[in-house]
Amino acid sequence: MPILLFLIDTSASMNQRTDLGTSYLDIAKGAVELFLKLRARDPASRGDRYMLVTYDEPPYCIKAGWKENHATFMSELKNLQASGLTTLGQALRSSFDLLNLNRLISGIDNYGQGRNPFFLEPSILITITDGNKLTSTAGVQEELHLPLNSPLPGSELTKEPFRWDQRLFALVLRLPGLASTEPEQLGSVPTDESAITQMCEVTGGRSYCVRTQRMLNQCLESLVQKIQSGVVINFEKTGPDPLPVGEDGLMDSSRPGNSFAAQPWHSCHKLIYVRPNSKTGVPVGHWPIPESFWPDQNLPSLPPRTSHPVVRFSCVDCEPMVIDKLPFDKYELEPSPLTQYILERKSPHTCWQVFVTSSGKYNELGYPFGYLKASTTLTCVNLFVMPYNYPVLLPLLDDLFKVHKLKPNLKWRQAFDSYLKTLPPYYLLPLKKALRMMGAPNLISDNLDCGLSYSVISYLKKLSQQTKLESERILASVGKKPPQEIGIKVKNHSGGGVSLTHSKNFRKLLKEIIGESAPRLTELNTKEFAGFQLGLLNKDLKPQTYRNAYDIPRRGLLDQLTRMRSNLLKTHKFIVGQDEDSLHSVPVAQMGNYQEYLKTLASPLREIDPDQPKRLHTFGNPFKQDKKPAVHHLHAAFCTVIIFPNDAFKAQKHTKGNCWFSMVCPSSERSLWVYSHFGSWNDD
Repeated sequence: MPILLFLIDTSASMNQRTDLGTSYLDIAKGAVELFLKLRARDPASRGDRYMLVTYDEPPYCIKAGWKENHATFMSELKNLQASGLTTLGQALRSSFDLLNLNRLISGIDNYGQGRNPFFLEPSILITITDGNKLTSTAGVQEELHLPLNSPLPGSELTKEPFRWDQRLFALVLRLPGLASTEPEQLGSVPTDESAITQMCEVTGGRSYCVRTQRMLNQCLESLVQKIQSGVVINFEKTGPDPLPVGEDGLMDSSRPGNSFAAQPWHSCHKLIYVRPNSKTGVPVGHWPIPESFWPDQNLPSLPPRTSHPVVRFSCVDCEPMVIDKLPFDKYELEPSPLTQYILERKSPHTCWQVFVTSSGKYNELGYPFGYLKASTTLTCVNLFVMPYNYPVLLPLLDDLFKVHKLKPNLKWRQAFDSYLKTLPPYYLLPLKKALRMMGAPNLISDNLDCGLSYSVISYLKKLSQQTKLESERILASVGKKPPQEIGIKVKNHSGGGVSLTHSKNFRKLLKEIIGESAPRLTELNTKEFAGFQLGLLNKDLKPQTYRNAYDIPRRGLLDQLTRMRSNLLKTHKFIVGQDEDSLHSVPVAQMGNYQEYLKTLASPLREIDPDQPKRLHTFGNPFKQDKKPAVHHLHAAFCTVIIFPNDAFKAQKHTKGNCWFSMVCPSSERSLWVYSHFGSWNDD
């Protein structure tokens, strides 16, 4: 499952614009999205894990780590902003520490027990930067330096911060701000000349100098092809060069060989491909690459190892050795000057043995653990990893099965015991497994010793527990925003220089300002303002320009003074000297005073249709119409009218000063009784 970590430069210089008007940070975001689309074409991308790291201070630089999903990754990518310094060294260290977080817990590095190429976490670290000067709080740096101190436990067991299955690639943006009139050059993308290029080459990667959008797309397509499962190894030649080969493929001793001049193929820093199993999808192997020291029970601690093992090859032609049923591991080499030289010799039936210096107990160079051999079709070069000191073991096993028929005599056992003494202890377990597969399980006893002292074993267990705690702490801090700075700390004057209070020019200037009665400067306490801080503007709070003069931007001072003058003199009723929060702070007693608010509004426009009933602005619904019931009016002085239904009262005779009138309602055709007191009936 490949791990793809994107390290995005979020320094302030990423705000610079290209000829298209887009900033470098926008181009970096678009490059990541395009890379994901190109990668999605490969069915193997379903198991990819994506991480996002920026140039912020650790641990806040980690935006998406081990537990964040793809949606969180894309959301954090879109929200990136360019501000800060170009702290490339610290960002790289944080990125490698994030990748190495679980290695001690899983035991993938197998310290002191040999290097297993089939135990790996293939990781590609892609950084996108503008290649400007490296800056920090201490100033401008000319060279790239990674911090030596790491919070990750066990980092001292490896000399470098990276591992052999982690490669760094850099996209250095050099896009111009003005459109170029020169024709675009086609071909391969050159490497950049910035400080990160050397770091990329050390890890087995490379840098790209991107000058156009087409070159950027070309680089992304190349990076997609670089996602391979494998580990990086340093191959170095030992001994003299081989004899030149003639055109017929035979050795030509008459042609002189240049054994002293350095050739590109003498030292190569390349990848070997570790192919996963077609059935399980996980790489399978049997034999480790030996350590560069002999493990001893008396060693109090493990010596630090290099990230990439140094494998030396001898140019003496040997015959490839293999026997039936004995497992071996086969790894293809990445194309390099070494593979080109071996293929040009056109000798697929010979091989070159490989060694690791100081891996043996009695030999400085060590014993061979495999060989380099060209394929039969001369299309690639393969590294065959065999049991340690296989030229001695393979004839013994061949005699055991073919001559002794799994019943060895005393002479054979003595020879086999002598071989085991030259074998590093960590090879005993894989050798016992191989012999069990071959049908000889009892040749090696079950009491196997790993060769490490008790103090080393307990130290490795302790590191594993500490790494779990550190892993939980780092994973819990992912996604958190850094605390805002309250202020800038004022540093106390230190050093051997003369204090300002003892300067003649300062005392002369102070005397001219305050006169003769100047205080004795020698009595001033220079540490009076210890811990003093200069306040910073809190960007999260809304500016309150009527309360705090420091919230007013410089370009708006004159306009703000005009508004404050109008507010003070009350020359304009619509200017209210309040901020947004105070504007809506109204006492409870005045909350329902809607009529006063209506008085401040402008007079409404007339209705389009004057015949329409007039709208009254009632509180809550200004569009509600006043619907009055249609009744008949009785015009009389001191008239009292009471209307009753016909079935409520019977007809009564009028009395003194009072009378009853009978009428019929036109709508309901029901008769009504009207009682009138000193009144008269009016028909309208």
